[in-house]
Amino acid sequence: VLLCFIFLSFVILHYSLDVSAPLLRTQAFVDGRWVSAASVFPVLDPATGQEIARVSDCGPAEAKQAVDAAYKAFQSWKLCTAKERSVLLKKWFELLTLHKDELAKLITFECGKPMRESLGEIAYSASFIEWFSEEARRVYGDVVPASVNDRKILLLKQPVGVASIITPWNFPSAMITRKVGAALAVGCTVVIKPAEDTPLSALALAELAQQAGIPAGVLNVVPCSREKAPAVGEVLCTDPSVAKISFTGSTATGKVLLKLAADTVKKASMELGGHAPFIVFDSADVDKAVAGAMASKFRNSGQTCVCSNRFLVQSGIHDRFVEKLGRAMDAELRMGHGSEPDTTQGPLINIRAAEKVVHHISDAVSRGAKVLRGGKRLDGSFMEPTLLADVTTDMLCTQEETFGPLVPVIRFNTEEEALAIANAATVGLAGYFYSQDVSQIWRVAEALEVGMVGVNEGLLSCPEAAFGGVKQSGLGREGSKYGIDEYLEVKYMCLGGLKP
Repeated sequence: VLLCFIFLSFVILHYSLDVSAPLLRTQAFVDGRWVSAASVFPVLDPATGQEIARVSDCGPAEAKQAVDAAYKAFQSWKLCTAKERSVLLKKWFELLTLHKDELAKLITFECGKPMRESLGEIAYSASFIEWFSEEARRVYGDVVPASVNDRKILLLKQPVGVASIITPWNFPSAMITRKVGAALAVGCTVVIKPAEDTPLSALALAELAQQAGIPAGVLNVVPCSREKAPAVGEVLCTDPSVAKISFTGSTATGKVLLKLAADTVKKASMELGGHAPFIVFDSADVDKAVAGAMASKFRNSGQTCVCSNRFLVQSGIHDRFVEKLGRAMDAELRMGHGSEPDTTQGPLINIRAAEKVVHHISDAVSRGAKVLRGGKRLDGSFMEPTLLADVTTDMLCTQEETFGPLVPVIRFNTEEEALAIANAATVGLAGYFYSQDVSQIWRVAEALEVGMVGVNEGLLSCPEAAFGGVKQSGLGREGSKYGIDEYLEVKYMCLGGLKP
C-alpha cells in the first residue's frame, strides 16, 4: 500500500477549512431561525485533530423547542398539496447540486472522506431529494370493493406527523436526505439530530432548505455533543408530539431508542449494524470479484454499514483471489488527507475507531491469522488497509463488525459451509457473492439472511431500491417507493348509507 506519511504539525498548517465558507453554519436551526445554545462543542478534522468550528451544544430545552416548532408547522405543511411539496423539494435538490463542491468539502473535513467520495455522497444525497420530490405526487390510496351495496370502502394515506431523525457520522449528508426527503414529501415535519462528529453537513442542508423556500419549522436541526446526546435523544424519542423515529446507527443504540419510544408507541424505522459477508465461489470471475471487493470494502476506509466484513473464498480459487486482491491494494490505495486529489483512504473517524481495528487484527494474529498487507496503525486515526489470511470463525473480526479497512479471508469448501458461516450472524443488512452459476445465484440469493444482496456487484445503494435489513439490522425500509410508506398511516374510511 502506498502510504502518505505526513507530520502532524505540517498537516495542521497545510489543511484547513475556510471559516468563511458560505455554507458553514454553527448554530442550531429551529423554527426557521439560527439559534445559539448556552455552550458550544468542537468539531474536529479527523485527519489532523485540528478544530474546524465550534457548534451550538443543544440540550433538552432546545430539542423541545424544535419538536414544538415542528408540531406547529405540521398543521399547515400537511395541508400543502403534493405538487407544492414536490416543487419545494425539487428546488432543494437543485441547490444541493449547485453547491456540491462546498458541501463535499464540509464532508471531507468533518468526516475524513476523500474529496471524490464526498462529491459522490452529495450526488447520492441529492438523488434522494429528487426521487422523493417525484414520489410526493404518487402517494395513492385505494378504493376497495365493499361486501354490501350501500357503502364504499376507502383507504386513505396520511402523514404520521413530526418525525425525529437521528443520523450517523459516516454519511452525514445522505443519511439525512434519505429520511427527510421521504418525510417532507408526504407532509411530515422533522427534527434532525446529527452525529456529534459531523454536524456541519446537517446545518448546511438546513441553510439550503431555507433558501429553497421550505417553511419555518418544517425542518429543524439540533446539534449536540456526545455528552448531551442521551438527553436530547430522550426528548426526541419520548415527547408526545413526536409520532415517528428514524434512526441509523449501531444496533445497541437502536435498541435503547426503541425502548424509549415504546411508552408512547411511536412508529419507528431502524437501520442498524451490519456484518456483511462477501462470498467468492469457484465459478466466479476472479478479476471482477477482486474489483467488487475493493469497491465494497474500502469505500470511506471501510466505515459504512454495508461494507463487506467477512470474506469467504472457496478453496479452488482462494490463493488466486488473495494474491490478486493484495496486488490491487498495493496499486490502488493511497492514504492521506481527504482534500488531496490522489487520496483514496482517509483517516478513521476517531482514535477509538482505529483502536478497534488494531484490536481485531491483534486478536486474529494471536489465533493464527497471517498479515499479508498492512496491519499497522499510523499517526492519529489513520489505519493501514490490512489483508489477513488463514482467518477462522472464532476470531473477533468474523464475529463483530470492524468498521475499518480490514479484509479477513476465510477459506471454505462447499456452498452449504459458506451459507452456514454467512447466516450465523445475529444481524443481516447486506451480503455479496460472486458466481457465474445461474442455479447457484438463485439458491444463494434466496438463502442469504440479509435485506440486500449484491450478486456480482460490490456497490448496491441507489434511491430507487429499498434499503434495509433483517434480524437485528433493523426495521423498515428507506429509499424506493417503500421508503415513503414509513412516514404514512393508512386510514380506513367507511362511507355508509348510500342508495344502491
